[in-house]
Amino acid sequence: MGTLLQPVYLMILKYLEVLRNMENFFKELSQNILSKIDSSEDLMLNFWGEDSHFARFNQSKVRQNGFVSDATLSITLISKQRTCSTSFSLSKNSMIDLSMAMNHLEKLREDIKFLPEDPFIVYPKEGQSSSSSKVGQLLPIDKVVDVISPSIKDVDLAGIWASGNIFVGYANSKGLFHWFSTDSFSFDYSLVTESERMVKDTFAGTDFEVDKYNIFMNNSINQLEMLYKDSVKLNPGDYRTYIAPAGVSDLLGMFSWNGLSEGAIRRGQSAFLKMRNDKVTLSPCFTLNEDFSTGLTPMFNDEGELAVKNLPLINDGILKNTLINSRTAQEYEINSNYASSYEGLRSPVMSTGDMNENEITERIDQGVFLNNLHYLNWSDNVGGRITGMTRYACFWVENGKIVAPIENMRFDDTIYNIFGKNLEAVLNQSRFIPDTGTYSSRSFGGTECPGILLNSFSLTL
Repeated sequence: MGTLLQPVYLMILKYLEVLRNMENFFKELSQNILSKIDSSEDLMLNFWGEDSHFARFNQSKVRQNGFVSDATLSITLISKQRTCSTSFSLSKNSMIDLSMAMNHLEKLREDIKFLPEDPFIVYPKEGQSSSSSKVGQLLPIDKVVDVISPSIKDVDLAGIWASGNIFVGYANSKGLFHWFSTDSFSFDYSLVTESERMVKDTFAGTDFEVDKYNIFMNNSINQLEMLYKDSVKLNPGDYRTYIAPAGVSDLLGMFSWNGLSEGAIRRGQSAFLKMRNDKVTLSPCFTLNEDFSTGLTPMFNDEGELAVKNLPLINDGILKNTLINSRTAQEYEINSNYASSYEGLRSPVMSTGDMNENEITERIDQGVFLNNLHYLNWSDNVGGRITGMTRYACFWVENGKIVAPIENMRFDDTIYNIFGKNLEAVLNQSRFIPDTGTYSSRSFGGTECPGILLNSFSLTL
């Protein structure tokens, strides 16, 4: 890095360090806001943000380099069986932000008078407060380009580097306070051939290790070399198929969309209705839990409720629990397990099996090896049928060896086949597939899952 840029980076590093301890800032701000409500009001405050460094790569060169330092506050007012909420960006100046918050609170007080009563309001609760801050070993900002670039100098890479601290907090008028923050990084990238075939992967974690990064990138480059072979066009049909952890993560992500939600089941909109109503089971090889012991995702939800550390969802193919938030619990007079407001997976962990990685292609024998899936959607939600596309580094296997890439194919199959009767084996090691979403801020956590071998998978077009 040029000497002229070093002072700028040092100033940014110092600035980010000052902003790192946002917990005390939120605690002070929330106490000041909560001290100004009256006895007829309840208040919930949600706070989230990040201090992140981003670098955009194209053709293996840095095209954009920037920083995001952001914080947002959401205020939910509850009064006389009515509720109203708003959210706004903060300046991180205590006096200015308190003044903004009080102005927003006054507006909520005016608006709430005109709203109907809500029979299923989730009121603030007392309870045990919590605080968790994970400090990682991240690449210094001024070292990112020097460390990342050597491994990719001979390939065409497009991707996003993101690194820094992300945080979320909760406070309410009953005195409950929660805080969670973590350092994390991700390098979400695609390697591209001249004919625009691609290998996609993500190197992520909380502690960056150069040797692990170089090994990881070298594996991607090895797959890229295979994409230079002439592709095979498959006919629609059913094939023996291995789906790598990234593809499995995509499939499990559908469980958060009219899937394991108790509300969706009660409304007759869930892909798991057959498991609830007809006692249909999946493969005994399939076990999925909501597991917060990974420490990568906050255990508290938007209402400040703490989930249990480990919630069995589907164990040995049998539905054990669904995701139930307190609003659904009130509506249907059942017990809540303090799921999120959307009743989706927050920290899913799928159990491993007994298949070794070095025997994957041998066990496929003849069929397909899928790394990534794309454009997933329910083609029949209640029937549990998922459609999508194969994408990126997907290969044809012949006589137990990868012989050529395949052209993109659409698939259409059910979770009752994929994780049920067609599930032949599960890999004996799992991978963490991070959530790289940045819609409002960088996302927490991801999915821990192994690859799976299917004796049949339906490619339709």
